Amino acid sequence: MATPFPLEADEGEARELLYEAYNELHALASELGGAAAAPAVVVVGHQTDGKSALVEALMGFQFNHVGGGTKTRRPVALHLRFNPRCDEPQCRLLSATGDAEEHDEAGVAARPMPLADIQAYIEAENLRLENDPCQFSEKEIIIKVEYKHSPNLTIIDTPGLILPAPGRKNRVLQSQASAVESLVRAKIQHKETIILCLEDCSDWSNATTRRVVMQAILSRELEDIASIEDKLGRSLTTMEKDRIGVGNLRLYLEELLQKRYIKSVPLIIPLLEKQHRNTTSKLREISHELSDLDETKLKEKAQLFHDTFLTKLSLLLKGMVVAPPDKFGETLVNERINGGTFTGSENFQLPNKMMPNGGMRLYGGAQYHRAMAEFRLVVGSTRCPPITRDEIVNACGVEDIHDGTNYSRTACVIAVAKARDTFEPFLDQLGFRLLYILKRLIPISVYLLEKDGEHFSSHEVLIRRVQEAFKRFVESTEQSCRQRCMEDLESTTRYVTWSLHNKNRAGLRHFLDSFVAPEQLSVNTLNERFSGLNDNKQDKAKGDSKSNHSPDTNSSTAMPETRLVDLLDSTLWNRRLVPSSERLVYALVHQIFHGIKEHFLVTTELKFNCFLLMPIVDKLPALLRQDLESAFEEELDSIFDVTQLRQSLGQKKRELEIELKRIKRLKEKFGEINKKLNSLQVRQ
Repeated sequence: MATPFPLEADEGEARELLYEAYNELHALASELGGAAAAPAVVVVGHQTDGKSALVEALMGFQFNHVGGGTKTRRPVALHLRFNPRCDEPQCRLLSATGDAEEHDEAGVAARPMPLADIQAYIEAENLRLENDPCQFSEKEIIIKVEYKHSPNLTIIDTPGLILPAPGRKNRVLQSQASAVESLVRAKIQHKETIILCLEDCSDWSNATTRRVVMQAILSRELEDIASIEDKLGRSLTTMEKDRIGVGNLRLYLEELLQKRYIKSVPLIIPLLEKQHRNTTSKLREISHELSDLDETKLKEKAQLFHDTFLTKLSLLLKGMVVAPPDKFGETLVNERINGGTFTGSENFQLPNKMMPNGGMRLYGGAQYHRAMAEFRLVVGSTRCPPITRDEIVNACGVEDIHDGTNYSRTACVIAVAKARDTFEPFLDQLGFRLLYILKRLIPISVYLLEKDGEHFSSHEVLIRRVQEAFKRFVESTEQSCRQRCMEDLESTTRYVTWSLHNKNRAGLRHFLDSFVAPEQLSVNTLNERFSGLNDNKQDKAKGDSKSNHSPDTNSSTAMPETRLVDLLDSTLWNRRLVPSSERLVYALVHQIFHGIKEHFLVTTELKFNCFLLMPIVDKLPALLRQDLESAFEEELDSIFDVTQLRQSLGQKKRELEIELKRIKRLKEKFGEINKKLNSLQVRQ
């Protein structure tokens, strides 16, 4: 294949240098996470659309296995270069580990491999990822190819997009589809990218004679042109013919990529300058850390990390906006999913729209306060569970001195049992939710330390130790606080104190007044009759000494006393549960339950604030400092692992030195290219 443009000697030299420089830049950008993205043709399409087959047609030879059960699961970056001296494709696989047998001119590890071995490597990677939980990988397989039938192109073949069927049974495929789409989006997001989108019109991967078809491409393109001219009834213009066939597509892409290359040269140089400064700064920091690996300085670093970590925790609780809410904040829906919900015996759950700030993404103290507010609303809205007649009769039991019924005791037995069963689950739910919110402070604090340049990325053992100490502290503190609340609930539901449990006396008095209205008895009258009953019995035992009362007096008291006897007969002396007795027990139970609920809400919120939240402020600093000091007394390696740290820092230093050399070489190359292109423009 000939080059697409007739070039002069010096222009051809600049073009050759341009392709080589961009190939190196693409490899560097892939390793550095796209710090300086190079222009490339990214092929995008759905699975089995024949993407890989089209890539082979553009390359000029069969390269990868397509179709069948194995699909592309890693992007394959192909650096193609036209070389008329290569009668067979000469391929080199860029190593991801850096332990290759050979290196190219830029010092990049590149293994020369037969085409069959590269095909086998790609197929093995696809099979490996097929059995891997991740299924797909963003890490590119980078291959450099020189061939007499290849254009000067950089092509990235991406995994095929997936169209999963709806429904819960297709969750796995839906998850894979999402992963592939995210991968493809990441590859095409750069403005320098040329996107080649492919739709399935005829699936090349199903053709059994693909090799023959590829060899006959040119003749087929001529037939296509003739067929189009026949349908249009006229001859196609030269411009129209240039838009038909894979061969013309290759030329078009090569010209387009070449223009992007030339246009991007002035933009690449400042990016490389910035990357050079960043890498130099990182190398300087690593060298400084290596020189500080002595006991005194390491202890100072540990104390500094301890202080800054606590400072960030305190700021998160007090309130701040430095950490981005869209990254670290949670809405109430997400918080409930991850931290649990407040649900009682009736499975009542507060609607999100009723909860203030429910749709906002919160963290730290704001999230803690919202959770506590939701707890108050949910528990405050909890009603006494239904009371059955069976429960009332069973709660009456038998007294130890008479066989009458004591409905006040019956009400107490039912109320405390209902309250205990209703409110105890809320304690576990509140403890779990607040513990989840407090543990979320750890990654946010680490982010803030990194943002301020105070995070020791190489001291993972120290960071892990402080984080684990914090987790142990909040877990033990939450357990202790919850136990205090449980003891308070047990005392409240074990013994009924009317001054505490009977908060709404006016409501209960009104109910009882209406309850005895048919008998024309007020609550005060009822109490007087009960207290006067013993007096009447004592008078009768003395021989009816007061029988000389006037007939008017006797007649005035006879009717109320008769009604009192009827009331006692329906309550105290009768075990048959009548509606009036049931209403009386119902009213007392609800009154006691309401009193327990009010006390439970107040004491629980107070205890969690005092014995969970406040210890983080006033007890955690001393505990973490004590943990560090005890570690210093034992062994320094328990905090820093100095030997491993020195090896790790040494390895990072060597990698940064290699990276710095590659960036410097690319800077020089692109500077030389820019000069050549400018000189060519001046001459033209």
